[in-house]
Amino acid sequence: MPRSQTPSFVATLPLKTSSSFSSELEARFNAAQNLYNAVLSESKKRLGLVRNSEAYQEAKNTSKKDKKLRSERFKAARTAYRYSEYDLHEFAARTAKASKWIAQKIDAQAVQTIATRAFKASERMLVGNAKKVRFKGKGRYRSVEGKTNKQGIRFKDECLVWGKLQIPVLIDKNDPVVLYALGSPIKFCRIVRKSIKGRQQWYIQLVCEGSPYVKPKNKLGKGVVGVDLNVSAAGIVSDQEASLSEFCSELNRREQEIRKLQRQNSRQLRANNPQNYEPDFKARRGNKVVTKKGKVKKGSKQWNRSKRYLKLQSKKAEMQRCQQEHRKSLHGKLVNEVIRQGNHFKMEKVSVKAWQKNWGKQIGYKSPGEFQSRLVRKAESAGGQVDKFSCQKTKLSQACVCGRVQKKSLSQRIHECECGVKVKRDVLSAFLARNVTDDNLIMSSVRFDWGRLERVLRQV
Repeated sequence: MPRSQTPSFVATLPLKTSSSFSSELEARFNAAQNLYNAVLSESKKRLGLVRNSEAYQEAKNTSKKDKKLRSERFKAARTAYRYSEYDLHEFAARTAKASKWIAQKIDAQAVQTIATRAFKASERMLVGNAKKVRFKGKGRYRSVEGKTNKQGIRFKDECLVWGKLQIPVLIDKNDPVVLYALGSPIKFCRIVRKSIKGRQQWYIQLVCEGSPYVKPKNKLGKGVVGVDLNVSAAGIVSDQEASLSEFCSELNRREQEIRKLQRQNSRQLRANNPQNYEPDFKARRGNKVVTKKGKVKKGSKQWNRSKRYLKLQSKKAEMQRCQQEHRKSLHGKLVNEVIRQGNHFKMEKVSVKAWQKNWGKQIGYKSPGEFQSRLVRKAESAGGQVDKFSCQKTKLSQACVCGRVQKKSLSQRIHECECGVKVKRDVLSAFLARNVTDDNLIMSSVRFDWGRLERVLRQV
């Protein structure tokens, strides 16, 4: 069975790299970056030819009702200009062979995975999921992977083996998560580099077959859990308890420090590259005349970046990385608390992308989408069930236990009804979510559940 059709989990282990190992890995990643950019450029050219062809226009004008004919015509347009994953595999192999340096650094399987990655990036433009693709600059190519653990990039005898390169892997023999991964079948391996405190750190990721290790304390509970997600918190109601958990309440907020470094970087870049900016100009703001900075000129440009600029940029990146790791840890902790409360989770279908239009910075800081995706993934991999229902049909944020539906403004965070119910809005929505079946709120079940949990809900 192909690896994409079997359950998988990832174990990340650090590599014991010396300066020579690190230099060799850096050279191989530079080769991978150059090959990726070459394949992506060729992929874009072929994509342009496909889009401008008569066959493609004919396929677009084909009725969507006739799916088979439409699909065949799109396939014919792609075939005519050799725009497919395997055609780009062939192009990548020829490109690598033509450059002896790339052929010496990258094995055949890694060449194919790089070509697949470039093809999928351009294909997102074809299907309308992206407007453009980005080429990888120096140091921006962060991972290279193989296809199997039998040849190419592989894990063998507690070492990363890549051609003649053999690098020891640091393994914690006392970590049950690591031991569980090492005892599982390995599908393929991936080499990842991360910048930590301004230095390159190298890791191997073992993509293993099966379900991830679950610690005894984090096993699924029993019962139905209702989850109501909002921008900065989640209402959670199970058979025994209810809570309103704020996302990342312990996270150190450092936006002001990061913004200060960004402004400083911007001033340094402008001072070092005045030729790349339009001249300053006067503008009226109310009754005052103020000087505004000129915008960046259009077209290709050369940028001079001072050592101080690069140092501050590295400092800002490290602050953002620390925030990201801390946020990830806090979300994981909250997800574990939720899955211990039940094995059947019910929540609304919400679009976090739509929230970004109104609460962009808050979404970036709290990251409710990460909490939602991790909860779904972890619950399903542990054998639990996750049901998502339409928020437009159920209207849980407007509904009451008595059956009345009353529209509320976003600023109204407490639900009050003439029937005497007074509960936090998100907690009540999570309680009602427990009683939704097939996009329908079952009121008889709501009234029965309210009798058992009323006191718990009012205490939140």
